[in-house]
Amino acid sequence: MINTILLQASTGNPAIQQLLMIGMIVVVFYFFMIRPQMKKAKAEKSFKESLNKGDKVVTIGGVHGKIVEVNDTTFILEIDQNVKVKVEKSAISADATKQYKQPAEVKK
Repeated sequence: MINTILLQASTGNPAIQQLLMIGMIVVVFYFFMIRPQMKKAKAEKSFKESLNKGDKVVTIGGVHGKIVEVNDTTFILEIDQNVKVKVEKSAISADATKQYKQPAEVKK
């Protein structure tokens, strides 16, 4: 609809039409691709900063464990009794951890 109005309104200069179309493409890319990625990265960062000792997490490799120590860039996870692993904070999956903490749905 906007394209029709713009095309009908300015029949004189095709360069302006091309610039308007490029500008509209940039706006669409921003709102549908760049902005959601920035929001997701911000949520992921705040999730990783909110993790504390005793929280149960899942790594991006699928390892389930409980945090026993928090450092600047790493966690110490206990994955079994007396089995501890040092992992980077970037290796913790926010999505998998949230799914792990939710109760399983009952199938009917």
